[in-house]
Amino acid sequence: MNLKLNSHHVEITPAMRSHLENKLTKIVHHFDQVISVTVNLSINNEKEKDLHNHAEISLHLKGKDLFAEAHHGDMYHAMDLAVDKLDRQVLKHKEKVQNHHHASPKNH
Repeated sequence: MNLKLNSHHVEITPAMRSHLENKLTKIVHHFDQVISVTVNLSINNEKEKDLHNHAEISLHLKGKDLFAEAHHGDMYHAMDLAVDKLDRQVLKHKEKVQNHHHASPKNH
């Protein structure tokens, strides 16, 4: 998995990076066809103080791109919310991709 971190008005600390990598491994465990992940972290001072931390995550899968964004007062919570949204999208995509055809029942 190729991880690219971008920031705007935010210094990405090693702790933030490792927290994000640990959260994203949950997605990779659910669906191993993740090609790349792009994360944009920013602070928007025009928003309400409770929601000014902004996390956007784009996930490039084999055959599909997924996107999630979240706002929160704490950057770690914003990252967690965006990863949770992506996790739900990945599970939904995985169900669609999997072959649900079962062998026909045997005739007695």
